[in-house]
Amino acid sequence: MTEKQLPITGLPVGGVSEAVLVCGDPDRATIISERLTDVEMLADRREYRSYRGVFKETAVTVCSHGVGAAGAAIAFEELIAAGAKRIMRVGTCGGIQPFITTGDIVIATAAVDHTGYGRFSFPAGYPAIADGAMITALKGAMGDNPFVAGLVLSTDNFYPTPFTPDYVPMQKGNVLAVEMECAVLFLLGSLRNVRTAAVLAVDGNVLAARESMNSYAPHRDLVTTAVSQAIDAGLTAVCMRK
Repeated sequence: MTEKQLPITGLPVGGVSEAVLVCGDPDRATIISERLTDVEMLADRREYRSYRGVFKETAVTVCSHGVGAAGAAIAFEELIAAGAKRIMRVGTCGGIQPFITTGDIVIATAAVDHTGYGRFSFPAGYPAIADGAMITALKGAMGDNPFVAGLVLSTDNFYPTPFTPDYVPMQKGNVLAVEMECAVLFLLGSLRNVRTAAVLAVDGNVLAARESMNSYAPHRDLVTTAVSQAIDAGLTAVCMRK
C-alpha cells in the first residue's frame, strides 16, 4: 500500500521521524544528510528537500524549508502532520548586538515576530518561544564551542527598502540577531504541541552594514565552520529522548 504523500512537500504521512532537523537551503539539507547513516530521500519538491536516516541510533528526518515565514510554515505544518514531534532549526542570522560577529553562534530562546504570517495566523501577543528542554539540550551539545543565547528578531524583509526600519530599537531591547523563520517555528510548536528550538550561525552584523547584494557573503570559511558546529549541536540536541 502506497503511503499518503502530503500535497506540497511530498512528505509521506507516518514516514517522518519524531526528531527533525530543518534548514533553509536544500543543499544544506543534503549536507546534513551526509552525517546520517541508512539515508533515504523522502521527497524533493520546490524548496522542500527531505531525507530520513539515523544519527547515533536515533531516527532523524532532515528537511529544507526555503526562505521566509510563509513557505517555512508549510514545511513545519506538513512535517508535523507526517509525524514530527521535535523540530530543530539550523540556520544563519545577522547580529544586532555589536558584540555578535561573523562566525558566532546564537541559540534562539524566543523570537520577536515581525512576520506577515504571524500577524495573519496568530492573535497579537501569542508568544513565539522555544522549548526549554530543547534549549538546555542545545547548550549542552555545544560543548566547548562558545555561543550566546537569547532573543532573535524574525522578519520578512532581507534586502532593505527606503521604508525598512533600522535595528536600533531591537538592539536597545537586547535582541541578539535577525533572521526569518524562528518565530513561525516557535509559534507553530506551541500551537501544535511540538517541541521546537533553533541554533543559528552568524554571517554578518546588520548594525555594521545592512544587507546588500554587493557585500553579503554567506559562504566565508568562518560562517561555514559555525554552520558545521550548529549542525552537530542541532543533531545531538534533537535526538534527546526525554
